Amino acid sequence: MPVTFKQADLKRAIRGVQAAGITPSRVEIRPSGEIVIITGADQAAPDNALDQWLANRNARPD
Repeated sequence: MPVTFKQADLKRAIRGVQAAGITPSRVEIRPSGEIVIITGADQAAPDNALDQWLANRNARPD
């Protein structure tokens, strides 16, 4: 699958957010090439099924 974004695109997007006085906390690049910048307090990525399974598996007593 060819890369659908360039590093310059990512830098430009981050600089634009910072120029608005907002601090990015996370950046996601979707398979479509869409760049998503998450702002605000540092937040953990949402749990997916694998993360939930691992948390439950590690919570079991030995």
